[in-house]
Amino acid sequence: MTAAFDIILCLLILGTAGIALFVRDALAAIAFFIAFGNLLGLAWLGLDAVNVALAEIALGAGVTGVLLILARARLLALGDDATCADTSAWLRAGALAACAGFVLLLAAAVLSIPAESGLDRAVAPLMPGLGIENRVTGVLLAFRAYDTLLESFVLLGALVAVWSLAPAGVWPGRPADLGMADGPMRRVAGSFGRFLLPVALVMATYLVWAGSDVPGGAFQAGTVLAGGLMVSAIGGAIGLPRSDLPGLRVALVLGPLVFLLIGLAGTGFGGFLVYPQGLAKAAILAIEYSLALSIGATLALLVAGPNVIGPAGPAGGAGRNSGC
Repeated sequence: MTAAFDIILCLLILGTAGIALFVRDALAAIAFFIAFGNLLGLAWLGLDAVNVALAEIALGAGVTGVLLILARARLLALGDDATCADTSAWLRAGALAACAGFVLLLAAAVLSIPAESGLDRAVAPLMPGLGIENRVTGVLLAFRAYDTLLESFVLLGALVAVWSLAPAGVWPGRPADLGMADGPMRRVAGSFGRFLLPVALVMATYLVWAGSDVPGGAFQAGTVLAGGLMVSAIGGAIGLPRSDLPGLRVALVLGPLVFLLIGLAGTGFGGFLVYPQGLAKAAILAIEYSLALSIGATLALLVAGPNVIGPAGPAGGAGRNSGC
């Protein structure tokens, strides 16, 4: 990238961030937040951090953007006008000073890192034994696999915590209907969702397969899959399933369970999460594909929130979100 492009990109990032923070209308703030996330993804691409760029665009802008849109819709349904109240100049000045101090502290920490530091020289010689070339995948699934395994269980635990917020009388049931109440908008979103979901499935499959050797992997694939599911649900192309559906529960626990079982099997080859010689790539791909499915289903249900329709409840509108 040229210096001029980098400067323009930085100004756009700062500008969209500022508008998202200070604009009064919630929908405008959400729109600029999504634009901010996409611009950040472009910046990460410019730094050759493709894995981070994929995660930022899919999760930071895509999934989080949908979550904010749904949150605004529910506020409107509750009678909140979803506009920002006036804040004092002192409060704004204090927030600006705190943010500026954090930026300076972060910049000082980054600039103090020696250019020759890092784990690349330690990781590179170990990669041939895994049969893959993507060092990010190697670190996440082999050299710090304990962390990744625990993170998969933390994500599942977060969904259980959200489900626990549902009143006892509506369990088990479905999450709130995410479909738009506006007829024409719902039809447009539904048509787009029916097109997007198969594309998301194919893209997620490719991201896992390619993630062994080039940027990609389970987390990026899972967020793409979650985005396709949520857009389809917003348009009414699909309905979110009941929480007691056996297939859903299998999808949710499949990733962590396969990861744990392969890790336990490694004890026969030298230790927990040690992959057998010649089978490391196959084991990593099995973990990645199962994790992608679990991450996609979990993220979509986290955005949908706790259940609102009990077993004896109506089949439709009790949980409709009428604010979209």
